[in-house]
Order: sequence, then C-alpha cells, then structure tokens
Amino acid sequence: MDDVEKAILISFDESGAIDSALKSQAVSFCQQIKETPTLCRLCIEKLCFCRLVQVQFWCLQTLHEVIRVKYALLGLEEKDFIRKSVFSMCCFEAIDDQNNNAVRILEGGPAFIKNKLAQVFVTLVYFEYPLIWSSVFVDFLPHLRKGAVVIDMFCRILNALDDELISLDYPRTPEEMGVAGRVKDAMRQQCIAQIVKVWYDIVSMYRNSDPDLCSSVLDSMRRYISWIDIGLIVNDLFIPLLFQLVLVDGGSEQLQGAGAGCLLAVVSKRMDHQSKLSILQSLQINRVFGLVTGDSDSELVSKVAALITGYAVEVLECYKRVNTEDAKGVSLELLNEVLPSVFFVMRNCEVDTSFSTVQFLSCYVATMKSLSPLREKQLHHVRQILEVICVQIRYDPIYRDNLDMLDKIGREEEERMVEFRKDLFVLLRSVGRVAPDVTQIFIGNSLASSISSVSERNVEEVEASLSLLYALGESLSDEAIKTGSGLLSELVPNLLSTRFPCHSNRLVALVYLETITRYIKFVQENTHYVPMVLAAFLDERGIHHPNFHVSRRASYLFMRVVKLLKAKLVPFIESILQSLQDTVARFTTMNHTSNEFSGSEDGSHIFEVSYDTCRDYSQAIGLLIGMEDVPSEKQSDYLSSLLTPLCHQVTVEILLINANVLNPEESPVKIANIQQVIMAINALSKGFSERLVTASRPAIGVMFKKTLDVLLQILVVFPKIESLRNKVTSFIHRMVDTLGASVFPYLPKALGQLLAESEPKEMVGFLVLLNQLICKFNTAVHDIVEEVFPAIAGRIFSIIPTEVLPSGHGTNSEEIRELQELQKTFYTFLHVITTHDLSSVFLSPKSRGYLDKMMQLLLHSACNHKDILMRKACVQIFIRLIKDWCTRPYGEEKVPGFQRFIIDGFATNCCFDSALDKSFEFHDANTLILFGEIVLAQKVMYEKFGDDFLAHFVTKCFTYCPRDLAAQYCQKLQGNDMKALRSFYQSLMENLRLQQNGNLVFR
Repeated sequence: MDDVEKAILISFDESGAIDSALKSQAVSFCQQIKETPTLCRLCIEKLCFCRLVQVQFWCLQTLHEVIRVKYALLGLEEKDFIRKSVFSMCCFEAIDDQNNNAVRILEGGPAFIKNKLAQVFVTLVYFEYPLIWSSVFVDFLPHLRKGAVVIDMFCRILNALDDELISLDYPRTPEEMGVAGRVKDAMRQQCIAQIVKVWYDIVSMYRNSDPDLCSSVLDSMRRYISWIDIGLIVNDLFIPLLFQLVLVDGGSEQLQGAGAGCLLAVVSKRMDHQSKLSILQSLQINRVFGLVTGDSDSELVSKVAALITGYAVEVLECYKRVNTEDAKGVSLELLNEVLPSVFFVMRNCEVDTSFSTVQFLSCYVATMKSLSPLREKQLHHVRQILEVICVQIRYDPIYRDNLDMLDKIGREEEERMVEFRKDLFVLLRSVGRVAPDVTQIFIGNSLASSISSVSERNVEEVEASLSLLYALGESLSDEAIKTGSGLLSELVPNLLSTRFPCHSNRLVALVYLETITRYIKFVQENTHYVPMVLAAFLDERGIHHPNFHVSRRASYLFMRVVKLLKAKLVPFIESILQSLQDTVARFTTMNHTSNEFSGSEDGSHIFEVSYDTCRDYSQAIGLLIGMEDVPSEKQSDYLSSLLTPLCHQVTVEILLINANVLNPEESPVKIANIQQVIMAINALSKGFSERLVTASRPAIGVMFKKTLDVLLQILVVFPKIESLRNKVTSFIHRMVDTLGASVFPYLPKALGQLLAESEPKEMVGFLVLLNQLICKFNTAVHDIVEEVFPAIAGRIFSIIPTEVLPSGHGTNSEEIRELQELQKTFYTFLHVITTHDLSSVFLSPKSRGYLDKMMQLLLHSACNHKDILMRKACVQIFIRLIKDWCTRPYGEEKVPGFQRFIIDGFATNCCFDSALDKSFEFHDANTLILFGEIVLAQKVMYEKFGDDFLAHFVTKCFTYCPRDLAAQYCQKLQGNDMKALRSFYQSLMENLRLQQNGNLVFR
C-alpha cells in the first residue's frame, strides 16, 4: 500500500481504533490529492490495480465529483481518457492491456461499487450524449454477449440513468429536464429498439438458468416503458413472454413479480384512451386473477394485486374518457370482469395496496352515478363494496383486551384504526349517496346479524356494524334523519331497543352511544322513543357502564341529548334524577381522599380526571330542571336538593379552617373537592335563564344568591389559591348572566377580594369580569368601576412600563407573555369604559393621579404598538375622550391641559408622525382601518378645537408642502366627505414619505 491508499483507508475507518489526529491528517491528505492536476489519472490507475473497496469507492466518488463539477474545465485528452477508461470498466475489459494483473472492477466487486461506477457512467452520458459520445449505447450492446456480469452492469447503468436524469419521481431543474428530453429523443431514434430486442433475448435465454438476472432486466425495462414506443412491448412476442413468466407454475416468485411489474407499466402508460382500451382488452388480464389467492404476505401476491388494481384504474379511466357507446360497453365489461378480484385484493392484500384500491372504488362509485338507475350488475358490485368495507373496518380480535382496557397498545391500535377507517368511511358515504336503499338494507342486515348472535366472540363484528350506521348518519341531512327516510325508521328503533351481549366492551358501548346521539333528531320527531333513549344512557349501557371511559363519554353525550330534547324530557325528570341519584351523589359529596393524591402536589391530577364528567352531569341536570315547563314548586325542590349539599360541603370546610382545624395552604384534597363543587354549581346554573330567576320565579334567584354568598367566602379563606380564585371568578361571570342587576350587592365584596391578591395573570381575568359587567349594565356600574379603578390603575402601572414591552430574542418568557396579555386586556378595559359612557371614572379624585400615566401609555401605544388592532383601540379611546371632555371651541376645559396634550402630543405624534413612518403599511387591511380612525380623530379634533387644532396641525404637517395642499386639506377637513378626506390624507402621507427619501418634489 502506498500513502494514498493508506490515507483513504484511515479516512474511511469507523472502528474508533484510529487516533483522531491521524484520521484528520488522512482526511486532509486526501483533500490535497483532489487538488492535484493528475487526479483523474490517479483515480483510474488505482481502479486498475487496487482491490481495496474503500479505495475503489473513493476513486469512483472523486471521478463523479470531478465530472459533475469541473467537466467544462477538463481538456479534450483528459475527457477522452476518462470516457474510454470508464467504458472499459463497465464492459468488463482491462484498461491496461499490457498488464495481466489489472483489476477488473466488475469481477466479484460489491454492489455499491458497481452502482457508483454506473453513476459515473451516467454523468458522462449527461454531458456527452448524443452530441459528443453518440454511440455509447450502441457500442455497449455487443459486450452483453460476455454474459451475466456485463448484463447486470448494463441494468445498473439503465437504472442509474433513470434515477439520475429521467424519472419524474425526483425534483428536476429546467436544465435537467432539457437534458432528459434530449437523451430520450436520441435513444428513441437511435438505440431503444435494439435495447428492447436485447431485453427480450436475455430474458428468453436466461429465464430458467438465471431468474435473478432476468428479474433485474425486467425491473430496468419497467422503468422505460412509460416513455418508449409501446409497440415495442405490446406485440406478439413480448406480451406472451411476460405472461408466461408471471403464470409459470413453481417458478421464481421474484421473476414472476418482475413480469407483473412490467405489465403494470404497460397498462399505466399514458396514451389516447381509445388506443389504451384496445390494449387493455387485448391483454386478457383475467389470466392473472387466480394468483392473488396465494400467500397474502408474498411479494408476488403484492405485485399481482398492484397490477390488478392498476388495470382496474385504467379501465375505469377509459370508461370515463371514451366517447362511443361501444367503447363504453367494452370498458364496462372489463370493469365487471376485474372487480371481483379487486374486492378480493382489498380484503386480503397489504395495507398500501388496499388504500389505493379504496381510492379506485371511490372513483368507481362516483362514476356509477351516471348510470341511473344502477343496473343489477352495478348493484351487485355496490353490495360487494359494502361487504368489503364491513370486513376492513373490523378490529383484529388479538387486540380486544388492549382496546377494552385502553392500555398503550390499545391506544396505538385505536389511533391507527381511526386513521385507516377515514377513506373507507368516505367510500361508504359515496355508496350511500349512489345507492341509499341498498346501503341501508346492508347496514340493517349487518346490525340484525350482530343482534342475533349470542356469543361474546362477535365484539368486532358488532362494533363494525354500529360504526357503519354511525358513518352513514354523517352523510345524511338533518331533514333525512328527522323524517327517518328510507329504512332509518326501522334502523333507529332497532338500535334503541337492542342490548348486545358484548355491550360491556368499551368500543361497542362507545359507538352505540355515539350512534344514538347521531340520530337523536329522529327521536325529536318521534317522542315515543324518548324512554328508550333515556334507558340507553342511564342504565349499564351508558352512565352506569362499568368502564370508566364509557361512563365518562356517556355523561357528555347525555348532556348533548338533553340540549336537543329539552322540553320533551320534562315528564321524565323525576325518573332521570332518580336514575342519576348515585352518580350525582359522587359530585355533591366531597369524596376525594388523600390516598388518591399520592404523587400529586396539589391534587390537580385527580381533579382533572373527573372534571369533565362532573361538568357534563351538572349541566345536563341544570338544563333539565331549569326549563320553565317544570312546575315552580318542583323546580325549587330539585334545585334545592342539589345546591344545599354542595353549599353545605363548602361551609363545613370553611368552618374547619376558621376554627384552625385545617391549614388552607396545605390541603390539596380539600382544594380539589371545593373546585369540583364550584364547577358543579357553575355548570348547573347554565340551565337557568335570567328572565326565569329574576322575573317569573325569583325564588330560584334567591337560591343562587345564597350560593354566591357562600362561594364568595372561598376568596377570603383561600386568598392565594389561584385555581380556586379562577373557579369563583368563573362562577361570578355565570351569575352576572343569570342574576342580572340583582348581583350588584355582591360585587363590591367579590371585586375587592379578587383584586386584593391578584397577580398579572389573575388581573387579566379580573379585567375580563369588569368588561362583562360594563358591557351588560353600562352606566349602572359607574360607582363600582369608579371604586375599583384607582386600585387597578395602581397595580397596572406598577407592573407595566409606559414604554413598549421588550420583544425579540430572549424575551419570549412566560413572564413577558403574561405582561403582554395584561397590557392588551387593560387597553380593552379602557376601551370598554370609554365606549360605554364611563370616562368620568378617570376624573374621580382618587383616579386623577393616574391620568397622566394613562395618557402617556395610551399615546405611546397608539403610535408604536406592534399590534395594529391595539393601536386602533388606543386611537378610538382618544377620540371618545375628546368627545367626552372637550366642548365646542372656546368652551371651558373639563380636564385642564387635556386639549393642549391632544393637539401637541396626540395630533402630532399619532396622527402625523406615526402615519408618516415607513412601518405604517398602507397595503395591510388592519393598518387601513387604523388609518381611518386617525383621519376620524382629526375631524373630531377640528370639531372640538377649531382653529387651535388647525393652525398647529397645518404648520406641523404642511411645512414643506405647497400652500395649495394646505388649503385643500383645510377644505376637506371642514367638509362632510370623510372618504375624500381620507383619500387625500393617505396620498399626502405617501408623497411626504417619497419626499423624505429624496424621490419627490411637490409640484
């Protein structure tokens, strides 16, 4: 070994035994070699005399890089030497005829070396064929008689040519596309017919002695069929040979599969559809149908399945494209012939093939819409499609226990099946639209078959049948479900009355409840089925199901059902509540224990597990008992029986804490229990309207007021528990909507306590609550807002800077995000105050001290805030304040100094400077809205301040403008056409920007 070979070996070493410094030195040495002018000769010399595969690979890789990157820089002599050397290596000839010890690289070399050599060969073809090296393929063909080693290399070259240049499976540059077209045109004209003949001869000669070699040849041929003359393949020689290879009994499966791949390439070739149909008809593809009945995991079955599917796709496409009735008839006959095999493929072959088959069947069903009504043959196919769907969507029984317990394996299988079913259910809905009666009969029979079975073994069959019925409902209109069109009037009652023997299974129980909910509009119109619906949800099939996942989902679905049926459930309220008695007791009694919280610091985990269930039960019951159809006395009894124990539990905890029996900071169990109580009461109250509790039945309102009084004590006892404060705040929101103005006496205490301990995140919720109050009650809450505003302002200005909050790299922390959200909510709060006639709140003696800071913050944000919508809100606040605090010109100032601040600060900085800034993007829709508010602000300032505003603004704005522009501005500002004023001012701003950049001189 010389130094070059040693360096290459060291640089390729991955064993870790070589010192890193030595390896770096070797890599550097190899890189230096690449800079030598004799590099190509060195590489070819090594390829001739060195048998080390690492050296061979490095040399071939280097040659490839040189040709690809530096071809234009190579001399003619060097190009000729490379070309002849590479060609000789590929043809199994020695480069140096004088040396008997020369290495022939194809002799025993590994596949990756041969593939790399083929890549080098193809790179030469890229640059030289056909203009320089026109005879490359013709010259190669005679060498194929040397046998398998050269034939194999020729296949590798053809494959590399397809991969590197021709195939459209890879992205290509326009230049590469041009070269590919040039190469294909030259090969079609010069040599492709000879290559096809060689393919035929090789396969005919070696089919028995070397099937692997024949498979390689056919795999190469398959790649080329898409762009060569199809007549070279579809003829009396080649097609019979391909079928012989595919159909041979006991032959090589690899060779059979390669033959099937070539036939698939033939049927998939793009051409005129009439010509395609003639070819498809002549192939007599039915000869291969029997091959798919073999081992479904074998490569041959997979290849034949792909052939059958591809053939069916092309026949269907011909049916859609041909124009004559005769051609359509032929297409339909071929379709009818192949479809049974397609159905078999879909049921038994691998997933990838099944998915492509689903797409084909969807297209087939869509095409069959044109045959109205469907013929008997098509109806038969529709039934077969439904059978295939039903089989395909079934779970594998091997996962039954995993799915029932929903362990990790079960979750993965369920997620996989949900994804797998999507296309199948799309297909089902398509079939349902084309043949609704056939579809509903099939689903009805499937359901009946499931019902008739008394075995636990049919879990998967039952689940599939119910899933079909559910999926069918997704494609039906509300009207069709209401009227029970078709067989729905039989299917839904059968569903409601059924108790499957495998109902204890989680999947069966879930899809059963989901399906009932899907068709609940039918029950709305047929109320005599209501008891059956209630039974399904309230017995062991639903809420009382032993599986927690089922009962939890049942609570949510039951709440949805109650929402839809509502008044129709009034006669059943007593029995519903009785059925739910044990369930409700779990949520009206604080039943969490410390054992359930092991490993949980605050008890949040166990609380979240039951949160949704508790909420859904409570909301469903609230919707039931909150209807005006319920007798007043009964309604009070129902509500009292729920609120009393819940409030009692909270009261007991508060008493224990006040008596120093419990520490409020160290009781995660109690906190979780109280959260659940608040949440239950909150959800319960959603069933009661404001009109009912304040006008028609005030006694109900009294109950909620007492409840609110109890829950507000939580803020006193647990002042620093964020989760409890959030839950109480949510309940106050609810009571504002439910109790209306009668909630006022409770607000001072509630707001005072919420404000006392609020962090920035909680302050956001507090401001949202105040916004709700203001929007609902307007000026009626003036005194309340006036009382709390100073504390709010003090807290906000101690947290938020009057300048822009930090942004950019390193500032995306949770703390910064909370401050940004608080600032945004504060602006919304100020906007709500000003737009609801409450701006006098800012002028109270306690609030005036914050007025200057507030104005500065609003002005800075109106000019600079990153959020355009926030800037718009700030401008709107100023507009409203100008209207509220400023009289007509020369009137007394309501707020001393405000007019001067607006003219000198707001008008100049916001209405002029910020709009002139290049960051003010007039092409942005939100920015244009902001600009409209800025123009409106100028109009309002002129109306309120008159010449004081006009003189200052014109002086500032029109310093470098011709006088006629100033006159035009004054004229438009004094007029009534806001659109003209806005258009003029936008044009003025854009021209001033250009003038700033030295691109414009006003004329």
